[in-house]
Amino acid sequence: MNLKSLLFRAVVLSTLVGSASWASEVVELSPVEHVQLRSDGLPIVTLSPDILYRILVGEVAVQQGDYDTASQTFLSLARDTADPRLAQRAFQFSMADQNLGRGLQSAQAWSNLAPNDPEAKATALALEASTGNTSGLAQTLYHRIDAAQDKEQAILQAMTIISKMVDIRLALDVLENALPPDVRHLVISHLALSDVAWMARRPDRALTEARLALVQDPSSELAMQRVLEYGLALDQDAVLAQATLFVEANPDLRDFALLLVNRLVDLQYYDQALEQIEQMQQRHPEDFDLQFTQAEINIRAQRYDVAIALLNDYIQVQSQRRQSLSDDRTLALSSISDARLSLVQIAEKQNNLHEAIRQIDLIEEPALLFQVKVHRAVLEARLGDLPKANRTLDSLGVLERRDQAVVDLTRAAIYRESGRSDEAIAVLERADKELPDTPEIKYDLAMLYTAQGRYEATVPLLRQVIELQPGNANAYNALGYTFVDQNIHLDEAQGLLEQALELEPNNPYILDSVGWYLYRIGDYQAALEYLLRSYELLPDGEVAAHLGEVLWMKGRQAEAIQIWQDAWQADKPNYALERAMQRFGVAPE
Repeated sequence: MNLKSLLFRAVVLSTLVGSASWASEVVELSPVEHVQLRSDGLPIVTLSPDILYRILVGEVAVQQGDYDTASQTFLSLARDTADPRLAQRAFQFSMADQNLGRGLQSAQAWSNLAPNDPEAKATALALEASTGNTSGLAQTLYHRIDAAQDKEQAILQAMTIISKMVDIRLALDVLENALPPDVRHLVISHLALSDVAWMARRPDRALTEARLALVQDPSSELAMQRVLEYGLALDQDAVLAQATLFVEANPDLRDFALLLVNRLVDLQYYDQALEQIEQMQQRHPEDFDLQFTQAEINIRAQRYDVAIALLNDYIQVQSQRRQSLSDDRTLALSSISDARLSLVQIAEKQNNLHEAIRQIDLIEEPALLFQVKVHRAVLEARLGDLPKANRTLDSLGVLERRDQAVVDLTRAAIYRESGRSDEAIAVLERADKELPDTPEIKYDLAMLYTAQGRYEATVPLLRQVIELQPGNANAYNALGYTFVDQNIHLDEAQGLLEQALELEPNNPYILDSVGWYLYRIGDYQAALEYLLRSYELLPDGEVAAHLGEVLWMKGRQAEAIQIWQDAWQADKPNYALERAMQRFGVAPE
């Protein structure tokens, strides 16, 4: 962001500390209690050069991901200007920085400056409770619920407050102590306790409370949803049986019936899922969307011939609706497009790319035309016809910046997959000049440079991606791994990988990079733990190469060889795996 845009942003942000009337009413900024208020309760503050500068400092810190400086700056501004909006921003950035102490100070300042704002009060109470002082919050909520005429609404408000607590394990104690005896039996109380118990990682308690809610109201869809969602991991067969009986007793609750179908599909219980759909079709023969759902389940079950027949029937029905004079014509066109996209998916799974292209060409929905043309080009390239793929992309014409970036990235990917890396690089180098603030282009270009060993070009590009997207875990990981793989700048690599891991703690690529870093610094046991986690999530050749090397260095050569050979069979050829095996004298089998 250049200085001009920063100054413009600062002028816009000046509305935080006043309105168009601020200049005519000059007051002292300190002490806060002397600040005059507007009719809406916000302070009238002189937008001095000092305040403008500090706002600018805070905003620049936010842009750079420096939430520590941002939260300090906005809290200081809030205290000097008595503006609750600045205190709220200080609270938000304190939480982003995971600074509970400053978050509590900011929340208290926000609450004091906006005494009539229920969100401010709730936030302050919740933060205070998260420090371990739960009695004050529980007592306050107890009295609110006890005095409320609308008990259900009061419990919902209490849930809103409790949900802001940082330590959700304490929230369950707070809620239990906040519920007066005369509301403890209400369905809403059991549902609230169920939700908080689930968030506190107490699935047994969550299921118990959900079932108690269902006892109070056997037709409660909300209660049965929780029984299903919270109980599957604990008592799968019993919960599925209970959910099936619930659907039979409440046949009009379509959303829950579809939820049950989705969970059955997730568990790969395809026949049971189809049985539920057939029962729904018998009850609602006019519900044509059930036929589409039936086809999707058959796709998941890899029963492609059945799915194709169902989708073609569905398209025929929707085409008839489209030709009618009803108001459903637009919806029918969208439904036909969805069905054709499913037929494209099936054709690709069957490696029938010509049929996939034929189905793409039949899609008429205007909102999808850009997407499907780009996909057509990818399929043409997979068929080996790169000139035709390029012509398809060129036919899209002059595009907006975002769409142009998609086209450039697609064209480069087509060249890369065809083994023409130099041409892919040329495409992205040109694109990077034309669209210099597009992190996706910079990232893909950096990966191409890395594949060619051009690390001197990779590093600055990845730094630019991080600057443009401070929350991009892949960029931190790629730069950190680049250093680790070359065994250089390991201190910086550690910081980069820690940031990546904080953003995406279960990303197998990041776990692999962290494991490889730990191997580089000689911590073989910790490296093994991370690499085993990575390999469990992503059993590919490169992770296997790293895991095998660590096992070898720990004296577990037989295990290393077994992992390498298994990975070679599943992921050959793989350069990293082949290189690791050659280095230790192991021949691929």
